[in-house]
Amino acid sequence: MRVEDYNYDLPQELIAQTPLKDRSSSKLLVLDKLTGKIEDKHFFDIIDLLDENDCLVFNDTKVIPSRIYGKKSDTGANIEVLLLKELEDNTWEALTRPAKRIHLGTKVVFGDNLLVAECIGLGDDGKRVFKMEYEGIFLEILDKIGEMPLPPYIHEKLVEQDRYQTVYAKDYGSAAAPTAGLHFTKEILEKLKEKNIQTEYVTLHVGLGTFRPVMVDNIEDHVMHSEFYKMSKETAERLNIAKENGKRIISVGTTSTRTLESIYNKYGKFVECAENTNIFIYPPYEFKAIDALITNFHLPKSTLIMLVSSLATKEIILNAYHHAIEEKYRFFSFGDAMFIK
Repeated sequence: MRVEDYNYDLPQELIAQTPLKDRSSSKLLVLDKLTGKIEDKHFFDIIDLLDENDCLVFNDTKVIPSRIYGKKSDTGANIEVLLLKELEDNTWEALTRPAKRIHLGTKVVFGDNLLVAECIGLGDDGKRVFKMEYEGIFLEILDKIGEMPLPPYIHEKLVEQDRYQTVYAKDYGSAAAPTAGLHFTKEILEKLKEKNIQTEYVTLHVGLGTFRPVMVDNIEDHVMHSEFYKMSKETAERLNIAKENGKRIISVGTTSTRTLESIYNKYGKFVECAENTNIFIYPPYEFKAIDALITNFHLPKSTLIMLVSSLATKEIILNAYHHAIEEKYRFFSFGDAMFIK
C-alpha cells in the first residue's frame, strides 16, 4: 500500500497559526463514515449531535512546557533543547539544536542557573540524554523557563500558553497536545453532563513521532513510534458496561483512539493497564473499541490521515478534506474539527 495514496494539496494559508479566541467557535465538518455525506457546522453544535446513548473518551494528558533555551557553560553558545521523555529520575531524552555542539560531559545552563543539564548520552538525529541538576520542583522550573513545544508548521508565537492545553488536562507527560480536545470548553463539558452523555478519561502521553512524516514508500515498512498510555480500573469497568449496553463509543482524538484500540486488541475488553503502544492503524483495519471519532484535519501522508481513513475509507476521507479546503477550513493543531460518525 502506497504512502503517496494519502497525499493531498493544502494551501499554506489554511494551516492555522493561532488558536481562535473562542475554542468552540471552530468549524465542525460532520462526516457519515458509511455514505460520505457531509454537513458543515460549528463545534458548539456537537451537543446537538450527541445523546445519552453516546460515550465520549478523552485523553487527559498535559503538555510539558518542554522547549527550553540555554547556554553552554564553557563557551556561552546558545543551545535549544526540546525535552522528549523522562527515562528515569532527573534523566531526560531530548532533541538539541545545534546538536553538534553537545558532547558527552557538555553542560547547558538555563534561566540564571535555575537548571543545569549535563549530557550523559548521545543518540541519532540530534537526540541527547541529559542529567538534570536543580533545586525545587522540576515542573515548576519548566513553567518559569520553558515554552510550549508547538509543531514545526506553526510559526506564530503563542501568546497564551494554556491554549495548547485542553481544559481538562491534568497528567503531565506529553510533548504535544491531543489537539482534538482543544475545541472543548468547560461549558460544553457541562452541557454534556446535563444531557446525561457519558464522559471518560484515559491518558496517552503524545510523543514527537506524531509530527514525523512517513519516510517510506510502502505503508507496511513504516516503524511506528511508541507512547505510554494508561487506563484506570474504574474507567475500564464503566467502558465495558457502556459497550455491553450498546452505547456508541466516541474517541476524542487519535490518541484516545490508539489507547482504546491498543487495549481492546490486546485484552479483548477494556482493562486497567499502564504500558506502551506502537499500534499503527491503517486500512483495512477493523475497529474493535470505538464507533466514531472527533478529530482535527491531519497532515498529508501522515499516520493520522491513515488512521481516520480506516474508520471511513480513503476515498471518503480525501473527499471530505477536499471539501474542507474548498470551504476554507483551518487545518492542523489550531485548526477546525471533524466528527466522523
